[in-house]
Amino acid sequence: MAAPHPTAAPTGSRHAAGPVTSEPPADSAPRPRTKAAQREATKAALIKAGRELFAEHGYAGVAAEEIVQRAGVSRGALYHHFKRGKEALFRAVLVQISADTARRLGEVVQSPADPWKTLLTGVDTFLELCAEPDVQRIVLIDGPSVLNWDVWRAIDSEYVLELVESVLQRAIDDGVLVAQPARALAQVLLGALHEAAMVVAEAEDPAGARAEMGATVRRLLEGLRAPAA
Repeated sequence: MAAPHPTAAPTGSRHAAGPVTSEPPADSAPRPRTKAAQREATKAALIKAGRELFAEHGYAGVAAEEIVQRAGVSRGALYHHFKRGKEALFRAVLVQISADTARRLGEVVQSPADPWKTLLTGVDTFLELCAEPDVQRIVLIDGPSVLNWDVWRAIDSEYVLELVESVLQRAIDDGVLVAQPARALAQVLLGALHEAAMVVAEAEDPAGARAEMGATVRRLLEGLRAPAA
């Protein structure tokens, strides 16, 4: 079917008086022009809605109908983009959050500054990021139980573990930390950080708990420092 002439009046206003304009109302968002763009926009809307709702109410507290209503799409669109429905959408949301967390953490720890200071700053930044509602609820609390431990751990390894390992390897190469396998150390450190983040999430005084957990992790790292030359 041929596309409508750009000067055609919109449906419902073809008999209105006055000059015809092709410009959309000021308060309307531009619609994607291609089918591929429309598909991507629909998928992005579902992920955005899922991220907001899962963070607010938890996975078990959100129905599929709530997600499609907030996203402004049909129920069929949810299952078109995410074959397993809510669970598959949850996985996509968790991947997005993990990627965002790794990116923001990477902006801090990839600095060419003193490796030791960079490492300590990275610990504090990680705990701060984990205190954010979507990270806390979706990644730390619901993630392992909804997706099962192996899937959750694989996603975490793909995004965050690799980054932690690279920071530790640089500290080892620079003689800041005692020589040891960086991968094993990264797994242990990340496990400690996740546990510390969970303590903060459940604390009555999150700020105080975050300070205490940060100090504890720093003391653990102090024990791994290489002797001064």
